[in-house]
Amino acid sequence: MEKFLLIGKNLEDIEKFMIENNQSKFRAKQLYNWLYLKSADNFDKMSDLSVSVRELLKEKTRICSVVLKEKQVSKDSTMKFLFELEDGNYVEAVLMRFDNRANLTACISTQVGCPMGCSFCATAKLGFKRNLTVSEIIQQIFLIQANTGLKVTNIVYMGQGEPLLNFDNLISSIKIFREQFQIGARRITVSTCGIIPQINKLAEMNFQSTLAISLHAPDNDIRKKIMPVSKKYPFDELIKALKSYTQKTGRRVTVEYVLIGGINDSLEDAKKLAFAIAKLKSNVNLIVYNTHEKSDYKKPSKENIMKFKYILEASGKKVTIRLERGADIDAACGQLSSKMNTK
Repeated sequence: MEKFLLIGKNLEDIEKFMIENNQSKFRAKQLYNWLYLKSADNFDKMSDLSVSVRELLKEKTRICSVVLKEKQVSKDSTMKFLFELEDGNYVEAVLMRFDNRANLTACISTQVGCPMGCSFCATAKLGFKRNLTVSEIIQQIFLIQANTGLKVTNIVYMGQGEPLLNFDNLISSIKIFREQFQIGARRITVSTCGIIPQINKLAEMNFQSTLAISLHAPDNDIRKKIMPVSKKYPFDELIKALKSYTQKTGRRVTVEYVLIGGINDSLEDAKKLAFAIAKLKSNVNLIVYNTHEKSDYKKPSKENIMKFKYILEASGKKVTIRLERGADIDAACGQLSSKMNTK
């Protein structure tokens, strides 16, 4: 008989299992706290459960289905985690700390590979294999906390895959992170290439986490060349959907823009972008392109980066340049490629 998988289950699920096995709701609450508040990855760590209860759990349940296969630590202290799934596929997640702040941000994956085909992204070269289950999404945070002993305070769905193409599991996982891991809605960010129907769904749901849009171009012509999604969901229609989203939710979106040398980093590109998003309630996050072995694209010059930022700021936008983290271990934006994936 297949063992009952614990991570991803809510308190009611765990209570039902424990009652069916002649245990009390109180024991279920203890188990729940060990899993979600203490990230205990071994039943023997659950010291306030009796030996008999722990033996029952070992016999009939398992904490995780995902296995941490490798952890790499960057010179800037960023950590990259390689996880093996039950079917032999792999995904990666990253843990980052910025500016010596207490906040710890985990960047997690929602799919094995990615179907979007963005030309600058290493994950795209893997192709699409499958969606992650809710439990597989949740286990990334659980295993990061269990391995490091640290508490993740912020989550960004910016790892492998397009989160809005795994919509139901995305929403379910956010609910679990909020209710069971006690991570606030405003500390969760979902990044998308621009799947318009799902953006509209989020608007109707009055989504209160942060929506980040991977725009990466100032117009549809450039965007189609580097992001095939723009052929199905054109630039102007995407901007229109985002404006509707901000009006319905009252939330500001984050425009993500990876600067690629000679592709989308000119002064004219900056002016076009400023005009395109002038009436969109948004902040801009500029990302300096991270080179990787699967692409010939180049980094922009420092001069172009600063001029691009200045033009956007002069238009009234709040602009930040994302700090590069983990590039030496291929953990930076656009570099996650799960090199062990062979299926």
